[in-house]
Amino acid sequence: MKKLFEKSEITVAIIWIVIYTVGIGNLRTLGDDSPVLMLGLLVLSLLIILFVRMTDTAAYYGLKGWVSDNKAMLWLIPLYIVSSTNLWAGISPNYPMPGLLYASVMMACVGFVEEMIFRGFLFKAMLKDSKAITAVVVSSVTFGMGHIVNLFIGQELAETLLQIVFAVVIGFIFTMVFYKGGSLWPCILAHSFIDVASLFSVEKSPELRQATYIVVLALAVFYCLYLAKRVKTAQINMTIRQ
Repeated sequence: MKKLFEKSEITVAIIWIVIYTVGIGNLRTLGDDSPVLMLGLLVLSLLIILFVRMTDTAAYYGLKGWVSDNKAMLWLIPLYIVSSTNLWAGISPNYPMPGLLYASVMMACVGFVEEMIFRGFLFKAMLKDSKAITAVVVSSVTFGMGHIVNLFIGQELAETLLQIVFAVVIGFIFTMVFYKGGSLWPCILAHSFIDVASLFSVEKSPELRQATYIVVLALAVFYCLYLAKRVKTAQINMTIRQ
């Protein structure tokens, strides 16, 4: 894998995407509270960590340190707002113990794995071979489309399509935060919190759901434009890895 990575980062990124969508997609049929699914995500997280250590790319993927300029990044406030949307209608555990624990660990791992795959492997590979805007768009859209696997666990088509659109919008925020801030940790933490919070969410009313979409979309447009025009790109995303 190391030799392949040195030869073609985009190929390695695609391999990780396939491993995640096919492997974890099949395990999701067991239910989010399955200990087998939790173990699968833990193993995949460990494999990604081992891969990063083997290729010595922790700094390259923004895993060493926080954002380069907290003030310019508006202290990542939009990320915190987006992260809280699953709790806007109230808090109520969706699973009894110990299933809730299994699901929480699993969801935390999902945040780490998806950020590493889509914002780390894919975005950095695209950034190396394409224009920045192309890398941002491809990473965000691919991340959103990855949620189509929810159809395989019985989720309705309409709900899945809304989730894909929502994920694409959030994907733009996460990608721009990493691109400009140079650290993947804010994205990992926010993503993991969103996913874990979904296990404690209460079904939103149609009005609140619509309001949530409007708020997130408005935040995404404003924040991404602000980052693009007012914040200097982090050095690690301006230097092409040899």
